[in-house]
Amino acid sequence: MMSNARCWKQQLAVLAITTSLLSGCVTVGSDAGRLGACPPVVEYSREFQARAAKEPALLPEGSAIAEMLSDYAVMRDQARGCFR
Repeated sequence: MMSNARCWKQQLAVLAITTSLLSGCVTVGSDAGRLGACPPVVEYSREFQARAAKEPALLPEGSAIAEMLSDYAVMRDQARGCFR
């Protein structure tokens, strides 16, 4: 009769790895009253915002910085949504 211990060890290893990976998918934080991990949204003065609005026009066409600023705007909107 053949031993099935090797088979059980593989299943146990798969179960342990799966459990570990799935625990990283948890979206609810441990803080009471919060819906997951929401980053803080930094508030900027009107003057600073006006100055920042002018600067992208000074960048060359197709600038990587301009694309990053666009991504940052989306992330700020998403962060604001966490608190609504």
